[in-house]
Amino acid sequence: MYLLYCDESNLEERSGDFLIYGGLMIDADRMQSLSSTIDRIRSEAPGVNRDYRLKFNPGPENFSHDQFIELKRKVINAAIEHGAKLLTYVILHDISSSSDEARRNGINTICYHFHCLLNRMGQTGLVLIDRFNDVGNLIDGHLSEKFMMGVRLPYTPEMRLSNIVGFHYSSVGQGHVPSLIDILLGSFRFALNAHSRNTEAHRATSVQILDIMRPLFVFDNEVISELSFIFSPKVIKANTYREKYEALKGFLEKNGLPTAQEITNQRTY
Repeated sequence: MYLLYCDESNLEERSGDFLIYGGLMIDADRMQSLSSTIDRIRSEAPGVNRDYRLKFNPGPENFSHDQFIELKRKVINAAIEHGAKLLTYVILHDISSSSDEARRNGINTICYHFHCLLNRMGQTGLVLIDRFNDVGNLIDGHLSEKFMMGVRLPYTPEMRLSNIVGFHYSSVGQGHVPSLIDILLGSFRFALNAHSRNTEAHRATSVQILDIMRPLFVFDNEVISELSFIFSPKVIKANTYREKYEALKGFLEKNGLPTAQEITNQRTY
């Protein structure tokens, strides 16, 4: 059994930024070891109280910036050491109709990709979604639909995600992995925003972040599989928007994260 803990980042609808939805996939048999490792990391860090909810931000009281970075680096390394894999979906805010809809579409995509990876391994999985309130409270029905009916794909009216046995909620503070996925997506957001906003002061740190995160992605033939990183939509008609996707793809490749998906204005499926 594999678990997929999901969360989002960059929800603010800012032109030029990419909303990120992602999931961290881990073998349930390794969860106890990972949780114990993070327990130890927290206990060995001076000044981290038991009730502190670890996230990308803010850090523990009285922690320096460097101390907090080191704490997050150790937690990320723990995920890598336990074989966790990151599945990510990005969409330019200028293209999405709303953050809520983009997030629901991200859930569809990430859960479908989880199903596909489980199929490769002959495994089953459980999805745990970070709880949130969307406009109209559509998320409850959306997750019920994912379980009972599945997803709709091009040329396929409906596909049940039969490798996934359930869709449930989680929250930071109810386990260590919700903290971990928050840190990972927050770090990835920092790196992508340094690029998209052309923030020179953050560029060196963003390069370090991408280098640290590299082992978390699923590679096929030396490039990141679309099951682990996908640009949405797959067809980008407007030249202005397509250039932003091409620039992001180039930035990732330059920093050790070559992605399999091509940026195109033509339908290829």
